Amino acid sequence: MPSQLIARSVDVLAAPGERHDEILTPAALAFIGTLTEAFLQRRQDLLKERRRRTMRLAEGSPLDFPMVTRRIRDDPDWRVAPPGPGLTDRRVEITGPPERRTAVNALNSGARVWLADFEDAIAPTWDNVINGQLNLLDAIERRIDFTTTEGNEYRLATDRPLATIVVRPRGWHLDEEHLEFDGRPVPAALVDFGLYFFHCAQRQIDAGHGPYFYLPKLENRDEARLWNDIFVLAQELLGIPRGTVRATVLIETITAAFEMEEILYELREHSAGLNAGRWDYLFSLIKTFGHRSDFLLPDRAQVTMTAPFMRAYTELLVATCHKRGGHAIGGMAAQVPGKEPRAHEAALAKVRLDKEREAEDGFDGSWVAHPGLVPVCREVFDGVLGERPHQLDRTREDVAVTPADLLAVRRIGGPPTGEGVRTNVSVAVRYFAAWLGGQGAVALDGLMEDAATAEIARTQIWQWLRHGRVDRATVVRVLDEELDSLAAQHPDAPLLEVQGLFERTCLAAELPQFFTPDAYSRHLVRRLEYRS
Repeated sequence: MPSQLIARSVDVLAAPGERHDEILTPAALAFIGTLTEAFLQRRQDLLKERRRRTMRLAEGSPLDFPMVTRRIRDDPDWRVAPPGPGLTDRRVEITGPPERRTAVNALNSGARVWLADFEDAIAPTWDNVINGQLNLLDAIERRIDFTTTEGNEYRLATDRPLATIVVRPRGWHLDEEHLEFDGRPVPAALVDFGLYFFHCAQRQIDAGHGPYFYLPKLENRDEARLWNDIFVLAQELLGIPRGTVRATVLIETITAAFEMEEILYELREHSAGLNAGRWDYLFSLIKTFGHRSDFLLPDRAQVTMTAPFMRAYTELLVATCHKRGGHAIGGMAAQVPGKEPRAHEAALAKVRLDKEREAEDGFDGSWVAHPGLVPVCREVFDGVLGERPHQLDRTREDVAVTPADLLAVRRIGGPPTGEGVRTNVSVAVRYFAAWLGGQGAVALDGLMEDAATAEIARTQIWQWLRHGRVDRATVVRVLDEELDSLAAQHPDAPLLEVQGLFERTCLAAELPQFFTPDAYSRHLVRRLEYRS
């Protein structure tokens, strides 16, 4: 690493854990310090602009395709980078937290890609964050095999290819309070990206792949440009050829949906396409326009991908990606296959219909949350792709999406049902309890829930309360009943903390943008002023 580019190191404010010294090396901490010094202020400025834009939209400012970037959209000649090694065929991608058992199962699953998720699928305790990095390092070194105390063995397959690893760091809105630079917390995104890149980028190149990432919750092209500049500096610092990184952007905010081409353009030398992050997309729609009665959504189960505004979003994504030579990756199937035969078959049938729609619309692959869903997703995409690795040749020139199409929420749904209210309160309560206990991906009622679906649950409750679709007394009564149910099932659950988190994020007069920053600072941070 060129010494003239190295800033002072970051300080570790947490007690050392087992093998943490393998990740928190002086050189790795100096690398993160360099990235932080270079980009901390830009990140802060972009977060301020997010808040300003949110206020403008709340005051009635229209949302449209930007006029200032029309030349980018009209230029027919630019393309994104070609797929990196191991990313040409992405017909099935499996998501999950970077836990040891999950990692082995995902790598062995038959999926082409494993999304190792530091964002929505983990509760960001210090141990979870650092152990996740250790698990990725061990996976790449093929030393992640282990046996549980119950005698269950987890071994990497040797008779077939393993999934390509793609890492999703935390979003720009989150801090890592166990690392400090110049008296301030380090942006969590730089921690997750920096530690993985420092330890694993060259190892992945040597293994025939590369340092690949999913970028969450971007809201505009400027945030994409920031990531591109981070990639450029990181590659320079470690002597890795510029353009080696590949990044897929999740289009999971309503504002990003209006800048898809611009986001691809800013990342074009490092771009691996876009993903339809549909659960966070619904969450973004609610929190952006939740104050408006014409954006009321019905029960989550009723907001399907066939809704006009969701069709507009996904079709625009496919057309945009294929116009510029990038992969279009579909949304997550969250079903958890069950043991009861009829329920199992019903779950697989839903997944099949969802993936058939995506494959027929031109997506090049899609996500699943459970290894048991890999075969059905692969079968569907095999049927459309055959031996081809993707369908980038389907440019979808028939697609013509207007701003009104993307915002046509008023065309769907009815009032919330009692079951819908109960489901949202139950999901929020049970997920908050799991998250506060250190678990970020939770199987609830046959679905794999993560932070994104918990965000939908709590913001829908807030939206329905604001517009009088449900009364506060009803929500409080259901909350009390769900807390009692939680206590009966899990006597050690942190009931007071869960109740407080629900009240602050669902029942407050103003809607918090995310539940995670406040909950993280209050409950997951354990600062012990350990100096590395």
